[in-house]
Amino acid sequence: MREHSLRTAPAEGNRMSAAVRPALVQAVARSRRRRASRRGLVIATLAVLAVAAFAVTLMAGQTFYPPRDVVRVILGEQVTGASFTVGRLRLPRAVLAVVAGFSFGLAGVTFQTMLRNPLASPDIIGISSGASTAAAIAIVSLSLGGAQVSIFAIVSALVIALLVYTLAFRDGVAGTRLILIGIGIAAILDSITSYVLSRAAEWDLQEAMRWLTGSLNGTAWEQVLPALVALVVLTPVLLSRARDLSAMQLGDDTASALGVRVERTRITVIVAAVGLIAFATAAAGPIAFVAFLSGPIAARLVGAGGSLLVPAGLVGALLVLAADFAGQFAFDTRFPVGVVTGVLGAPYLVYLIVRTHRAGGSL
Repeated sequence: MREHSLRTAPAEGNRMSAAVRPALVQAVARSRRRRASRRGLVIATLAVLAVAAFAVTLMAGQTFYPPRDVVRVILGEQVTGASFTVGRLRLPRAVLAVVAGFSFGLAGVTFQTMLRNPLASPDIIGISSGASTAAAIAIVSLSLGGAQVSIFAIVSALVIALLVYTLAFRDGVAGTRLILIGIGIAAILDSITSYVLSRAAEWDLQEAMRWLTGSLNGTAWEQVLPALVALVVLTPVLLSRARDLSAMQLGDDTASALGVRVERTRITVIVAAVGLIAFATAAAGPIAFVAFLSGPIAARLVGAGGSLLVPAGLVGALLVLAADFAGQFAFDTRFPVGVVTGVLGAPYLVYLIVRTHRAGGSL
C-alpha cells in the first residue's frame, strides 16, 4: 500500500503542475496585456494633451486667433495679422518647445534608466552646464554669435560627456561614481561661467543669460531646424536600444547574460542622448529640470514594465509648452521658460535627496 502511494504521488504532482501551468501562463499574459494597455493609453493621452497645448500656444496670447486662421497660416495662406503673429512669432516658438522638451525628456530618461538612478539626468551631471559655459565663453570672450555659438556649445557638451565618462570608468561605469563626478564638473563649470559673466559687457551679459536660464524668446526657424533634425535622426537610435536599456536596469552582469553588449550599448545611447541635449541646449538654452522631471513623471503614469522613452519625451514636450505659456501670461512679469521649470524642479530634487537619505540609500 505504501509503495503504491509513493508511486502515485509523483504522478499526481505532475498532473497538478500541468494543470497549474496554463493558469499561470494566462495570468502572466493578462498582466502583460494590462500593462501594455495602460502604457498605450498614457502615451495617447500625453500626445493629445501635447497637441492641445501646442494649439493653445498658437491661438492664445495678447491677441486670440481662431483655429481656422491658425490652420490657414500653417498651410501657407496669408491672413492679416495672424501671418506675422502666428507664423513668425508663435509657430517657431511652439515647435522649438516641443522639440526641446521631447529631446530633454528622452535624453534624461535614457541616462536615468541606463545608470539606474533618478539623479542621473544631463542637467545634474554637467552636460547642460558644459554647453552653457561654452556658450558664455563664446559670446563674452570670443565675441561669437548665431550658429557659431551653437556649434561651440554642441561640441563642448560632447567633450564634457566624454570627460565625465572617462573619469567615471573603472572596470565599467558605476552610476553613483558617474553622478558624483558629473556634479563636481558641473560645479567647476558653473564657477567658470560666473567668472566669465562678471567680466561681460551689458549687451553680452543679456545675450549670455539666455544660455543660463533657458528661453524661447525670439525663436527663429534657424534655431529650430538643427534641433529638429537631431531629434529625427537620434530618436530612432535610442528607441532601437529600448530593450537593451531595460535589461541594463537589472545590472551589467545580468544584461550581459541576456545577450546585451553592455559597453557598446552604453556608448551608443550616451552619444545619442548627449547629441539630443547638445542640440536642444544650443537652440533653447539649458531649460532647467525638464530632463530630470520627465522620467519620474512618466514612470508614475505608466507604472511598472515597458520602456519609458516615448512617454518621457511626451512629458518633456508638455512640460516645456505649459511652462512657456505660464511664463508668458500667468504672472504680472514675463519669465523665461527655464525659470518656471526651475521652480517646479528644485523642490522635487530636494524631496528626492531627502527620500533617498531616509531610505538609507546613497546618491
